[in-house]
Amino acid sequence: MYKLLLCLRYLRTRYIALASIISVMLGVATMIVVNSVMSGFATEMRTRIHAIHADISLETGSLDGEPSAQQHMALIREVAGQYVESMTASVEVFGLMHFRRGGQWIPRPVQLVGIEPESKTLVGPYTEHLDSYKTIREDGVVVRQPLRSMNDKPGWDLTAESTAYRKKEKERERIFLKHFLDQQQEQEPLMERKPKLEGDAPKFEEGAPTFENEVPEPKESQAAAVETANATVADDSQPTIQQVSAVQPAQEEAPNRPKDDPFKAQPFVQQQFNPDAVEPSDPDGPYRARVVLGAGLVEFIREIAPNKIRIERMVHPGDDVKITTVSAGRPPRPVSFTATVTDIYKSGMSEYDSNLVFCNLDYLQEIRGMMDPQTQERAITTVQIKLKNYNDAKLVLQKLENVFPSHLYSVKTWEQKQGPLLAAVDIESAILNVLLFLIIAVAGFGILAIFFMIVVEKTRDIGILKALGASSRGVMSIFLLYGLALGCVGSGIGVALGLVFVRYINEIERGLSLVTGRKVFDERIYYFPSIPTDVNSFTVFWVAMGAMLIAVAASILPARRAARLHPVEALRYE
Repeated sequence: MYKLLLCLRYLRTRYIALASIISVMLGVATMIVVNSVMSGFATEMRTRIHAIHADISLETGSLDGEPSAQQHMALIREVAGQYVESMTASVEVFGLMHFRRGGQWIPRPVQLVGIEPESKTLVGPYTEHLDSYKTIREDGVVVRQPLRSMNDKPGWDLTAESTAYRKKEKERERIFLKHFLDQQQEQEPLMERKPKLEGDAPKFEEGAPTFENEVPEPKESQAAAVETANATVADDSQPTIQQVSAVQPAQEEAPNRPKDDPFKAQPFVQQQFNPDAVEPSDPDGPYRARVVLGAGLVEFIREIAPNKIRIERMVHPGDDVKITTVSAGRPPRPVSFTATVTDIYKSGMSEYDSNLVFCNLDYLQEIRGMMDPQTQERAITTVQIKLKNYNDAKLVLQKLENVFPSHLYSVKTWEQKQGPLLAAVDIESAILNVLLFLIIAVAGFGILAIFFMIVVEKTRDIGILKALGASSRGVMSIFLLYGLALGCVGSGIGVALGLVFVRYINEIERGLSLVTGRKVFDERIYYFPSIPTDVNSFTVFWVAMGAMLIAVAASILPARRAARLHPVEALRYE
């Protein structure tokens, strides 16, 4: 009993121990706050990555894809139908996007993904990341309500605001073009060269070749084809493939190439497809190709005032962009088309927002020639699968790998596809925990030094205790209990302080923003409406236990020294 009484007396009267309590408290609180914020960001990141990638993806090994999405889905349901909730087919291919900005074309390398919006929403939260479904806030103030309701059926239609914007821009382009042509007509007489005098005319020697003899006149058939093509092409439209082939002469086949050469270009359906067809009833209407652009492709941050920023958008829904990709078949050919932007995609992951462009699947299949002209069967490159329970992913993966040959298909979960990124986050979190745990270790060294001072100071008291019959183990227990008490008090206060800080972290952030005059956590930059946190009770428990163990371990050496003191030598020391 005397051990506990002495331990509590030292805890109340020895104010030097307050430094140890504070150091343990701050170490525990820091670890809890940092772990909670890191876990919140990691959880949010995993959620957003999972929203882009389905639970399991079945991918073909070639950009040409494999025919018949329905056959693939039927085989998947036959093998693992009891575990599958929904599926969707898509086409993924790399491309190059151009958009007009400031009178020039700006290129962006992109990953073009052909999707069906209705089935895409069944395998992941697609509409939740579209700009038209979101409430736009600036500095905590709502500046725009959602343009679409979550109950609206997802598709490729423009909103009323985007349609009005498109008509306004088209009218502005027509006015600008008319003004430009009028200026050209006014300047044309001034640009005509005056005829030279007879004496200034160049003299040619007899028999010298003239300009007409050097350049042969074009054939009548080619000239007629050129005139026909030029007459049918609109001012800002692109010629069809039939028009281009009418002008360009056919290439001669290699003399030594066999007729059954597998690398010989095959006729695809895009050869009879006009990529820039517009509804004839509405010249200002959108193109048949519709795309949703990642926000990182067309947005940038601009500082409009000290400590104040604005997100500038270079392309808006209703604008048109040019996209170039490659066709299916061997060898692949470049194909280009004009598409109308219907929405902006913002997932919060810059890796995807600055790369992804979603396009209507049927158009992408046609423009790339992924459709059989006879059977009208369309090819796909990816089947995304959502499971009823993700815990069954490993079992479903094995079943699909047994059916789909590995040399033609790749079957992976979303975690396997993003394995390097997730592993990097886990390693970063582990290293950060080790570094933060050193803060508590520093507190342990402080406890060690303080306890050595107490042992030296209380040498006489230790001698009296031993003279009265206290055992060496009893004296040692006093200091061990003292260290445990310091650890318990510091850990308890640290846990409470850390949890309170995590609970009101966004209020603290707003207070710091008011004091500093600068937004500490700007949601327009980090894509988060607030600082995400995730408190793990298991982590909190082990942080508190680790702090108490360090405090007890730091008191072992001073306690052993106190236990070894002889009562006569201790009293003689005084």
